[in-house]
Amino acid sequence: MTISTARRIVVSIAAAAAVLAGAPAASAAPADAAQTDNSGWHGPRHRHMVALGDSFTSGPGIPDQVGTPAACSRSNHNYPTLVAAALRISDFTDNSCGGATTVHMTTAQRLGDGTSNEPQFSALRRQTDLVVLTIGGNDIGFGEIVGTCLQLAMADPVGNPCQQHYTQNGQEILRERIKAVAPKLRAVLTGIAERSPHATIVLVGTLRLLPQTGSCFPIMPFAAGDTPYFDGIQAELGATMALQAHAAGARYVDAYAQSTGRDGCQPADVKWTEGLRPTSPAAPIHPNAAGMAAVADMVLAELHRARG
Repeated sequence: MTISTARRIVVSIAAAAAVLAGAPAASAAPADAAQTDNSGWHGPRHRHMVALGDSFTSGPGIPDQVGTPAACSRSNHNYPTLVAAALRISDFTDNSCGGATTVHMTTAQRLGDGTSNEPQFSALRRQTDLVVLTIGGNDIGFGEIVGTCLQLAMADPVGNPCQQHYTQNGQEILRERIKAVAPKLRAVLTGIAERSPHATIVLVGTLRLLPQTGSCFPIMPFAAGDTPYFDGIQAELGATMALQAHAAGARYVDAYAQSTGRDGCQPADVKWTEGLRPTSPAAPIHPNAAGMAAVADMVLAELHRARG
């Protein structure tokens, strides 16, 4: 690896870390956004919809970035906005924010530019009848994991240095973090139901970031041996999310399972998530506009199933 390549990777690490921490996303040129099909909807009419969650909800870098505080990096083409448009819901509140954890459902989130996002649950009303959210990745340290694994991969791109780093004295640290986030997810879902007792709650998993095997380092910041390891961590987090949703009486959208072959290592016209140097307007290691449109379709399909 040349010095110039290494420098570009370090810059990409910083950009990804900034987004994951909730800093303002860089502005991007407008692009034609995918549209969600709203034909054939005959289910209950939802009248007040709320979106909660982290950057996998908000859509950093995807045109157009809207709303306040600006550092939350919300796109008007993120999946909740597309769902609201498809269902023709005019009373829609997007309170998602990049860098959010489960704590920020009930506590204000301090942002990198000195502003703060109100506790996300403040958007909920008793009459709210649809809530969608993606949350939990930052609770297990998503930004930290990406930065750490990339730094380690630079020295050992074919091994599994990240897996070794997060395995100490026989303890698998990331899997312990996933266990710890389970009751937090349950508390979030319970808190939504308490505040909005008539709401359909849809917890949405994360799109697949990596292929099941192989590597495209440094496009995606994981060594070849760490690709199946991190992919397994992402799958395990999704399984935990699904279990907690079921236990709380919420719906779950398994975006991970439904995005096989759409990871960030795929060609630009195929992938639904971006690598360290995005090829379409989006934040590094995050969904792009096509990915958000796909997730919106998944949510609509789940709502169709829910009415049955």
